[in-house]
Amino acid sequence: MIKGLMLALALLLAPALASAAPFVFTAIPDEDETRLQQRFQKVADYLAEALGVEVRFVPVKSYAAAVTAFRNNQVQLAWFGGLSGVQAREHVPGSRALAQGVEDAEFVTYFIAHESTGLAHDSGLSEAMRGMTFTFGSKGSTSGRLMPEYYLREHFGEPPEETFSRVGFSGNHSRTASLVVSGAYQLGALNYTVWENEVTAGNLDTGQVNVVWQTPPYPDYQWTIRGDVDERFGEGFADRVQRALLDMDDPELLASFPRSGFIPASNEDYAVIREIGRALELLDR
Repeated sequence: MIKGLMLALALLLAPALASAAPFVFTAIPDEDETRLQQRFQKVADYLAEALGVEVRFVPVKSYAAAVTAFRNNQVQLAWFGGLSGVQAREHVPGSRALAQGVEDAEFVTYFIAHESTGLAHDSGLSEAMRGMTFTFGSKGSTSGRLMPEYYLREHFGEPPEETFSRVGFSGNHSRTASLVVSGAYQLGALNYTVWENEVTAGNLDTGQVNVVWQTPPYPDYQWTIRGDVDERFGEGFADRVQRALLDMDDPELLASFPRSGFIPASNEDYAVIREIGRALELLDR
């Protein structure tokens, strides 16, 4: 009799205990960790209030680590770039893109050059770049690696390692900017929003570096959620998360991304990223 009562009580408590688990999210480390913590702790607080559950932000050290955390269910939601989002969704069946920034539907990469190269503002991709040094951002970055490499290959007809005398990977967009400003690399490719933020904040000496080309637009950052969150947090939870993200209108929160707002996104919005990722062998076929 007692065992039966205990079993019944355990079954009644199971859903409550499951829903008491924290909802955890992460973000690709496209800037230094201190800035990420400041940005996303505020997002965690916002989501906790909107969803009525405990929400935690967990920083990661690399783009690959963000994908791994999502794959292993250490996080249920992530602010991914285009490529990392595709990678994560392919590893976790049923996961889906929920929202992207208004600006993410037509994102661009800036190619920047140190003043010593003699390359003028808006001079474009040119043969004068051959033999120079070049840095991408993270190896898994859409705006810092995937798309700039795609356009470099398209223009020069060869891998970047054959076009430039030295090719590096800085790890994040802020670092790319600082490496080119310092002259450690003559050229670099980075997320245009990070460039504009750094310039506005006065962190870059634009007398030392300038934008020589920008890519055509492509889809980039998005929020992606695991397909099993409704089982863990209750029916309709994924839709509630999407609504909370779309309703985010606090100017301070939006400025931290920076985005003017969020709009609905779907997995198919990133079909072109998936195709290019496979073509460059950055995704499993």
